[in-house]
Amino acid sequence: MDRIKIAIVGVGNCASSLIQGIHYYREKTPQDAIGLMHWKIGGYRPGDIEVVAAFDIDERKVGRDLHEAIFSPPNCTTVFYPDLPKSGVIVQMGKVLDGIADHMADYDEKYTFVVADEPEPTEEEVVRILKESGAEVLLNYLPVGSEEATGFYVGCALKAGIALINNIPVFIASDPKGTWPRRFAEVGLPMIGDDVKSQVGATIVHRVLTDLFAKRGVKLERTYQLNTGGNTDFLNMLARNRLASKKISKTEAVQAVTAYRLADENIHVGPSDYVPWQKDNKICFIRIEGKLFGDVPMNLDLRLSVEDSPNSGGVVIDSIRCVKLALERGQGGVLEGPSAYFCKHPPRQFTDDKAYYMTEQFIQGG
Repeated sequence: MDRIKIAIVGVGNCASSLIQGIHYYREKTPQDAIGLMHWKIGGYRPGDIEVVAAFDIDERKVGRDLHEAIFSPPNCTTVFYPDLPKSGVIVQMGKVLDGIADHMADYDEKYTFVVADEPEPTEEEVVRILKESGAEVLLNYLPVGSEEATGFYVGCALKAGIALINNIPVFIASDPKGTWPRRFAEVGLPMIGDDVKSQVGATIVHRVLTDLFAKRGVKLERTYQLNTGGNTDFLNMLARNRLASKKISKTEAVQAVTAYRLADENIHVGPSDYVPWQKDNKICFIRIEGKLFGDVPMNLDLRLSVEDSPNSGGVVIDSIRCVKLALERGQGGVLEGPSAYFCKHPPRQFTDDKAYYMTEQFIQGG
């Protein structure tokens, strides 16, 4: 089948894992393809995806071949497919705007961005690059809190006539005013968003446990989720003013599956701290307190350790293929089932089993 051509904004750890995964699974068969939710979607395999354009702002990435750039600092994720051939795609200078937090200048450059001394592109230039590349889908991997920069690239995608997958907690698919979804629907372009869930990460585990409590009749009284990590995502999130949408996204993902809404003081879900030596390893601590039969108290404590960026790779690979199906079907606007299943903050929240069913129905053409 034809390749699904994608463009990426933000050549960080998540982009590195995604690109490594595309090539890794090209060499696999359905029998040994470990770690995927779907081997084929609409006839498309993971290896049928091709990156045709990429944007970043770091001087160690801009101007380099994409397959070299994904291994450049400050990227620190696991390298599970090191022998990538040249891609032929040169990383373009991106628009900075609010894509980098001010405090990151205080850290050693091996941990943070080094902004390239290159002219920033205009909207017209980005649109031209996207069109000339033949990209069908734009993936947003900008840092948390990049509200202006995300709006810039979403507008470019719309003008270039390509679909959108918003992997970060800036509310585009879940825009409270519905402006972005409406504009994409009007021109027949699909989108999935917002804020990608990991395959088995902190939020999905917290949701499943919370849903279990509700279904088993346990009265949920208090819960928290604390996370630490050492990649640039966690370093960026030390700026608490950039975390408003992230905290909403993660908190609402859990609140959506409680039997009844918890008071704000009884739920805390969000990033906790930056530990440099953890690199791309994310450690999550979840505590849930409740009452069982006879009003007898109980509590649950869980510790989860995962490589953060590969944990989202398979989810994004499925998102890309679902968007491709929508493009082939002429379906525009937010893809409700896939957004609810793949993202923390979709326009409408569903339990994960319901979202899974909706996504399977979508894949099958329902």
